[in-house]
Amino acid sequence: MIPLTQLTDQAKALANGQWVPSEAESETARQLQICNACRYCEGFCAVFPAMTRRLSFAQADIHFLANLCHNCGACLHACQYAPPHDFAVNIPKVMAQVRGQTYVDYAWPAPLGRLYARNGLTLSLALAAGLALFLWLAQNPSATPSPANFYSLFPHQLMVSLFAPVFLFAVLALGMGVRKFWQDITPATSGAPLTAPAAAEASDAVLRLKYLDGGHGEGCNNEDDAFSLARQQAHHLTFYGFMLCFAATSVATLYHYAFNLPAPYDLPSLPKLLGVSGGVSLLLGTASLFKLKLQRHPEHGDAAQKPMDLGFIALLFLISASGLALWLARSQASMPAWLVVHLGAVMALFATLPYNKFAHGIFRTASLLRHAVEKRQPNRVGLGGD
Repeated sequence: MIPLTQLTDQAKALANGQWVPSEAESETARQLQICNACRYCEGFCAVFPAMTRRLSFAQADIHFLANLCHNCGACLHACQYAPPHDFAVNIPKVMAQVRGQTYVDYAWPAPLGRLYARNGLTLSLALAAGLALFLWLAQNPSATPSPANFYSLFPHQLMVSLFAPVFLFAVLALGMGVRKFWQDITPATSGAPLTAPAAAEASDAVLRLKYLDGGHGEGCNNEDDAFSLARQQAHHLTFYGFMLCFAATSVATLYHYAFNLPAPYDLPSLPKLLGVSGGVSLLLGTASLFKLKLQRHPEHGDAAQKPMDLGFIALLFLISASGLALWLARSQASMPAWLVVHLGAVMALFATLPYNKFAHGIFRTASLLRHAVEKRQPNRVGLGGD
């Protein structure tokens, strides 16, 4: 056994249960101290009023503030200490780096989080392709494509047995991660319990994507210092498109089990109305996000997370495109091919959900909830108000 005296300072700190900040955490704390002295950006978003409640920044504070940041870029272009100034303050970049760290730190199981963070795009597409091939080989070869034989290709119970475990695992893994995150940031955000008014305020901020307007209603900065609402609009299309598709699946499940009305459905049935509108919205939203991601100013975020970002966008785009193609080709010979592509993409999304960019929405919601709670408590340090 190696004596404790031979361990590095970092290992000693870990052995004693002390926080050893990562490079990103240390840099974030340094920059926030400068911001706390300046406070020019106090009105931009929720991050800066929350920051002024703190004189120092422990790990939980940094994780909370990083996930509260919406990466709109407004503070970078307004900052007099931004690069090339010697202070080199770039809050969007360091916050993005810490967020990426939290996705891995709070992933459950942890090794899967590290794997996806490094190879998000390749893993997403390879998994979707592999699952589609598996489903193609598993389908009933004697089935004849027609609008009425959806389950002759894949019996309903078979699909339930394939998808239910993957979906339930995703829910469990996400729940375990956000539970640990919530436990860590709650003491750092006053420790007060969640109340109905705080929940309502945070829900409003989530549903309206309030902090993607740059703090002044004109929008985010993307490729330069010009303001644009394009990111907010693309996120709205993607978020509500996803929710409409989820609602379509939920209503279809109700139809199947409660009313004995199995799929497929056609217009103007409610599942189809929800599914088509959601698919179109998701297709437009993800295409816009992909374009904006490629145009984004390199100083606005963490370049190392681009594979994770693009992997999530690619899966959502593939799901929406293949779902719409499946509907249009429902009575064609190509229907089985579109079906396996669609199901493979959906299963790949479920399998990677706890580790892809979907998790950032869950962690950000948790931070917004804790911010809404904290701002209702007395400001103990007296540096500023909300």
